[in-house]
Amino acid sequence: MLANIRIVLVQTYHPGNIGASARAMKTMGLTDLVLVNPRCFPDSEASRLAAGAEDVVDNARVVGSLQEAIADCVQVVGASARLRSLPLPHFDEPEAMARELVAHAEDDPVALVFGRERFGLTNDEIRCCSHQVSIPANPDYGILNLSQAVQVLAYETFKAWRRRPESDHCQPRPAEERRPTREQLDHFHAHLSRVMQASGFLTQPHARTEAQLQALFARAQPTRKELSLLRGLLRSLEESAQDD
Repeated sequence: MLANIRIVLVQTYHPGNIGASARAMKTMGLTDLVLVNPRCFPDSEASRLAAGAEDVVDNARVVGSLQEAIADCVQVVGASARLRSLPLPHFDEPEAMARELVAHAEDDPVALVFGRERFGLTNDEIRCCSHQVSIPANPDYGILNLSQAVQVLAYETFKAWRRRPESDHCQPRPAEERRPTREQLDHFHAHLSRVMQASGFLTQPHARTEAQLQALFARAQPTRKELSLLRGLLRSLEESAQDD
């Protein structure tokens, strides 16, 4: 199950932070590392600071976008040091986040996403996530190095995995009862946007309205079967409009 928990680093500037993050991951049993447009990789500094976790660095995948890194994930948690105006579900405590993440990882890939060393994730990147999480720290100096943040959340995840109830060790849930992937949700939101614009509900692209609807469905956490029903409803509305 730990193999289903992915660490995603977005545009890491210092290659040494990749190695240090890989070391933090391996100490907590995590091995799936994806790098989104790193400035310099592969690099000897990444391997040097991995200090025994060179296999995690060597097996890291490099992709061109955050969407590509998380397309198959059913839950994507963006680590953010500051609260934002985006209405996504937010975990104030990493421990609560880890319990939910581990529960979803029983059946499907999930991801923890970390941004750039200097300014973290952009608002557009946070919108790609299903949830946010912050690490409680000294309000007068709450600055964590990238690998330190990875270590804290990886530890909470490993702890939640060790403490998961025995009743969770069961047969995989049927596919229709599981959470949709980010790619499936992206298709749904694109479909919803087309229908809203065609119906006149949106007369022009309206990022705030669409972001609020995305947050609504993130909070609702529909199953794949429920998302399929919603897609069927949208198709029916499209066909009805065409007949008129």
